[in-house]
Amino acid sequence: MKIKKDDKVIVLSGKNKGKKGKVLAVFAKEAKVIVERVNVVKRHQKPTRDFQGGIIEKPMPMYASKVMLICPKCGEPSRVKGKKVEGKGVRACASCGEVVDKV
Repeated sequence: MKIKKDDKVIVLSGKNKGKKGKVLAVFAKEAKVIVERVNVVKRHQKPTRDFQGGIIEKPMPMYASKVMLICPKCGEPSRVKGKKVEGKGVRACASCGEVVDKV
């Protein structure tokens, strides 16, 4: 999967189309991601020893194919391609060529 935790992404389709956010978690086996302030649902939580209970808002996972990485340099959504820098494989923006990963 070409999207990793703490990446800035934009949602491409669905009810949250056009929303931007930071990736909070990645589930590679399921090809899903959790994006900050996107795909939020309300859950009724029972009271426990630690939690008082009530209605809480919780972000739910969405398919990684529905989001696209936002390039840190050009600020546009773009595809990601692999690139070799100093013998290491890194992710790069397909449109401007800027390296997304920290080397």
